[in-house]
Amino acid sequence: MSQVEVTVNGKNYQIICDDGQEARLAELGEYLEKRVQELVSSIGQVGDTRLLVMTALMISDELAQVHANLKKTDDVAVSLKEAEAKLASIVNDAATRIEIVTQRFA
Repeated sequence: MSQVEVTVNGKNYQIICDDGQEARLAELGEYLEKRVQELVSSIGQVGDTRLLVMTALMISDELAQVHANLKKTDDVAVSLKEAEAKLASIVNDAATRIEIVTQRFA
């Protein structure tokens, strides 16, 4: 196990993580600190707990939006596959008709 120091709103926190995850945890800590500082600059210091809850809600909202966008992307992919299958069926039906007509004239 490794330990990473994360600074949030001027306070240092020692966070334990799996070996090899130190850089990722530091990156996440920096992102959290950036979001906290955005709030501090817009609403001021309202207490660590309130800032962290508000930041968690902001990040949760971002995550929910990403999930919604992924679902839309998945829905579009499914729709494209369905359209592709319908188009393939139409082309196959047309090819069958062409073969029948061609056999009549042969």
